[in-house]
Amino acid sequence: MLAVIVASWLVRDVRAVEFGQLLRYWAGFPDARAHALPATTATDAALLVVYVVAAVAALRSAVAATVLVAIGVVTVAVRLPGLWNIGGRAMESAYSDELRTRALISAFAALAAGIALLITAGAGRRPPDGSYEQLPTRPGPGASVTAFLLLCAAGAVLAAWEIRQAVKYPELVPDRYLGGDRLTHVLADPPAGWASVLTALLCLFAGVSALSHAVHSRPFGLVAAALLLTGGVSGVALAVHYELFDQFGSLSTETQLTLASWFFEAFVAVLVLIALAPRGFADVPGPPAPGYGSGYGEPGYGQPGYGTPGYGTPGYGPEAHPGPEDAGPNPGQRPPAPGPGYGYPRGGGFGPPPPPSQPPPGW
Repeated sequence: MLAVIVASWLVRDVRAVEFGQLLRYWAGFPDARAHALPATTATDAALLVVYVVAAVAALRSAVAATVLVAIGVVTVAVRLPGLWNIGGRAMESAYSDELRTRALISAFAALAAGIALLITAGAGRRPPDGSYEQLPTRPGPGASVTAFLLLCAAGAVLAAWEIRQAVKYPELVPDRYLGGDRLTHVLADPPAGWASVLTALLCLFAGVSALSHAVHSRPFGLVAAALLLTGGVSGVALAVHYELFDQFGSLSTETQLTLASWFFEAFVAVLVLIALAPRGFADVPGPPAPGYGSGYGEPGYGQPGYGTPGYGTPGYGPEAHPGPEDAGPNPGQRPPAPGPGYGYPRGGGFGPPPPPSQPPPGW
């Protein structure tokens, strides 16, 4: 549903504006000559990809609950400012009443869908059903450290620029972050400051979560990287179009830092996508569960609270009926029981059924 909403607005802009001019407008080219004012930005194109990927992951991935949470949080945060901005005076002069009405309906529908995703994720969480169900995956040590360093650095850069804007233009702070008449933005998206702060918070949250190998760090990190990539690529495209890198030495210090920030954001986003896109590692099984007696010293598999209890029938096997060959130096002394694990019991008598034909997870 969220993907359809975003796709419908993108189709509207492609029809109303020439596609090439729309891309130039998204990149922030001052000389973009659109036939009509677009209602979307490059962020909407990134959200479309994110929604499609999340829809597939929700059906197939072991981290479906955290995917739904990440999508719900981002959707609510992105569409919330539209409730008070779509009906503002700046929008009245830029867009028709019919278009603003559609945008307001879309904003309410997106917010409802985002909240529904959060409720669904909370109500549908449960431990794996059975020993062979796929366990949630976490980023590995290398991916965690990489994501932590890069995302936190990118979040700090975005936060530093927002502090700079607030100090340099204090009178524009309300309009930049909440919307207003002095700073314009497109119909379907939040104000620029709101979007930048949201991306910075996502980067910092995902980076810190990745350091602790949290399950939710991968979905949040990938969404943050997707949003970060749009800003970085748009900035780099603008710099390349106007050959700003060729004039880098003659530019002001602030402009040089801006170009470096755009390139850094694009670079970080690509690396984070590469680091967090792989499936990761499943939860490590906990303490051994009681299982078959094994003559090979293999520990049993199991995790408290997950799966079925270990296999084994009390009263059978060598522990219950020790033979003469098991007697130690002292008569009546029972030898130590073999370690738990999968395998056939030693000794005669009727033992438990053979182990399952399919090995347990992590075998």
